[in-house]
Amino acid sequence: MSFSDLFDNEFKNRNKGHFSAIVRVALSDGALTAEEKEFLDKLATRLEISSSEYEEILENPTKYPINPPVLHINRLERLYDLARMVYADHVLGPKQKQILTRFALALGFTPSNVNYIVDKALSLLVLNVDLDTFIYEMQHMNK
Repeated sequence: MSFSDLFDNEFKNRNKGHFSAIVRVALSDGALTAEEKEFLDKLATRLEISSSEYEEILENPTKYPINPPVLHINRLERLYDLARMVYADHVLGPKQKQILTRFALALGFTPSNVNYIVDKALSLLVLNVDLDTFIYEMQHMNK
């Protein structure tokens, strides 16, 4: 196995773990809504999750380990990606803030400030900021 194969496998497994975590959050209130299913479909494509892996994860989302980001900057990067997907085309409509809050909590943001973080993230997306600006603004929002 080549070094690049190891990297590809690690990347693929991390994506499966990330997708599994999002599926767990989406299923936490019972069943998937049509909006959540549409969001998961788009997320699976973006994370390069095959249709067979997608079905397998939906059936058993605990099969893959959750790899929550340890570093704050990595949490912000994932939040940016998730927020952009939630915000894009208003797929989740009025549930955008609610679902993004659940995802932010799953990423490790604390309940005491998660609403502020989500509001700030969505307001930055309205301004169409790039990842670097998003991270800078999120890191300096209390200063």
